[in-house]
Amino acid sequence: MVFASVPTPLGEMAVAVTEDGVAATCWGDAGALRARLAGRLGLPEAGDAGRAAPALTELAAYYAGRLRAFTVPVDWRLTTPVQRAVLGTLHATVPYGRAVTYGELAARSGTGVPARAIGSIMGANPIPVIVPCHRVVAGNGLGGFSGGEGVESKRWLLTLEGYLQPTLDWD
Repeated sequence: MVFASVPTPLGEMAVAVTEDGVAATCWGDAGALRARLAGRLGLPEAGDAGRAAPALTELAAYYAGRLRAFTVPVDWRLTTPVQRAVLGTLHATVPYGRAVTYGELAARSGTGVPARAIGSIMGANPIPVIVPCHRVVAGNGLGGFSGGEGVESKRWLLTLEGYLQPTLDWD
């Protein structure tokens, strides 16, 4: 397990990378992510520090507006089978610049999970941004977001991707 972080316009973003891929991301430094995951992965904190480099490079490119699709492998070990099915459907079928409602994702996943429970799965997503839970919106607005600065981070990410129009700043 390797922990590292990269600066972004929304603050530091940390990653946890196993031999299988990115297992977790979060806003904050690598130490905060390490503390949050202590003991959950059952893997020693060791390995090639360069293992995190592809994820950090892709995250930096995404936040700079130069990357539209992540290619780093995802390690789903922090998800339950139902979470994996829903998050995997999101990851595979909702591209950059698009969004899906909670109800649409519920139907698309084929899991039988009701739309209101999709929000809980999005809130528990261990790999935000790479697994784009910010692209799941309510039928009547943005809905919630548990990452970064909450719904403002979701708005920023959807604006970066062109799904939302930038707001005018009258300062």
